[in-house]
Amino acid sequence: MRRAHYPGRMPAPEIVLTQRFQSAFAAAFGPEHAEADPIIRPSQFADFQCNAAMGLAKRLGRKPRDIAADILAHVELSDIAEEPQIAGPGFLNIRLRTDWVAAQAAELAADPRLGAPVPERAETVVVDYSAPNVAKEMHVGHLRTTVVGDSIVRTLEKLGHAVVRQNHIGDWGTPFGMLIEHLLEVGEDGPEAELLKTDPNAFYQAARAKFDGGGDFAERARRRVATLQSGDAESLRIWTNLVDLSKQYFHRIYDMLDVTLTDEHLAGESTYNDQLESVCEDLEADGIARISDGALCVFPEGFTGRDEQPLPLIIRKSDGGYGYATTDLAAIRHRVRDLGADRIAYVVGTAQELHFRMVFTTASEAGWLPESVEPTHVKIGSVLGEDGKILRTRSGASLRLMALLEEAVATARTVIDELRPDLPEAEREQIAHDIGIGGVKYADLSTAHDSDYTFDLDRMLALTGNTAPYLQYAVARIRSIGRRAAAEGVTAAEAPLVANDAERALALQLLEFGPTLAAVGAEYEPHRLCAYLFSLAQAFTAFYDASPILKEADAEVRAGRLALAELTERVLVEGLDALGVNAPQQM
Repeated sequence: MRRAHYPGRMPAPEIVLTQRFQSAFAAAFGPEHAEADPIIRPSQFADFQCNAAMGLAKRLGRKPRDIAADILAHVELSDIAEEPQIAGPGFLNIRLRTDWVAAQAAELAADPRLGAPVPERAETVVVDYSAPNVAKEMHVGHLRTTVVGDSIVRTLEKLGHAVVRQNHIGDWGTPFGMLIEHLLEVGEDGPEAELLKTDPNAFYQAARAKFDGGGDFAERARRRVATLQSGDAESLRIWTNLVDLSKQYFHRIYDMLDVTLTDEHLAGESTYNDQLESVCEDLEADGIARISDGALCVFPEGFTGRDEQPLPLIIRKSDGGYGYATTDLAAIRHRVRDLGADRIAYVVGTAQELHFRMVFTTASEAGWLPESVEPTHVKIGSVLGEDGKILRTRSGASLRLMALLEEAVATARTVIDELRPDLPEAEREQIAHDIGIGGVKYADLSTAHDSDYTFDLDRMLALTGNTAPYLQYAVARIRSIGRRAAAEGVTAAEAPLVANDAERALALQLLEFGPTLAAVGAEYEPHRLCAYLFSLAQAFTAFYDASPILKEADAEVRAGRLALAELTERVLVEGLDALGVNAPQQM
């Protein structure tokens, strides 16, 4: 995956060490080795380890320890680190100078961006995510596409890129004939129409039952599809009302989840309706698409079926209708030509992998997706129940997302009411929301997006382990320290104190925030940020246990430690915000 280039110095030690070692490689072994990866990794024996000697030894035909000695003779680290030590077959153990770490931490504290790098050229990144269906309940499967996508766009914006959100809702197609007819029968302003705002599945199932019953309703529904697709004004008006009612339901979910999608980001299937014919005509004219068994198909290079025959991507069905492939090709052409995308991320389930690979290949063959534009299918795994199967209700139906979220908040509220009855009602309500929703979102985001995970509400809301409440509690704890410090007249120093081992370890973790954020934005992997924040919170706990703040008698030491704690709070809050998780003032 292409990484954005970030000019200038970033405070992360790995960045500085990489530059220094690559200069040493060039000096010791020739300029052709200047780009060799130094393989800088954290070490249990020092702060970092350079593991490049083994790889260079194979290239140069020499012993790894001899290579390590040559590197050591040419690398200039005296201003940032103690003398590196050669260990084992050729590892170089590096302990950074404490005064250098302190200087970097001071620079980080003074940086409003907290080390988040600024790209040399801000990219336009189109992110396609959430994508529910009109007149259908959002179920737990939509949870991941929504929260992963929203974390990606938040992260990209913090890095300075121009993000274009695209909510590709399902708002067109055959079912809308029956939905429109059902809406007309129950009354557009009637009580049953209100179900579209609260329980879309009930509305959809009622329409489906009528349709499956056949008779006059089914016939009228089929005629309505043709009328709608022909552009009939009255049919379009009713369809618009149907979509508007469903949007109110979507907004209830998005508000509950604290995601950033709004109406301006809607770009459903209907958006591309008037472009589908030209997509087919252009592909056919260029010789990319041809008729096969009555359907217009593309046979993109490199795709074969089980019979070893070329696999078709159907762009116009034999009955003249269009499918998902046509719409996705129109969308990708629009996103490159009209939106100016440098990158396009599709946050969609893993089951669609083959579909998107074929769409990307077809768009490339057509010239609609140039090499300068990077498309990525951000594959989303499934949410599982305790039985290891897709999470469903006892009846076997897909679990309603709203019911799941309400249960999470209610569970958190029970705990808050028990532990903090002293807090005002409104504050307890907000804390319960932040913990319940944050716990659900974080559990999802902390798992690699292409992996499945088991939905376990007790674990999600636990105050221990890699959970949102653990991180939220760390923030609340630091804020509590700040309030007590203010009451005692204690103020933080301008620069954080970095003297003992616990302070040093915490400062080193803080310096990793910017590079971690950059990696998440490049690879679309929010779980990396979760892992980082969890490590940071653990480092803070170790620091707080080893280095008392307000109990410290030395005023200068106390002020420096308070500054280090406040810097930790800022980084935790900024990181949680990139994930879309709120940090309550109190817990």
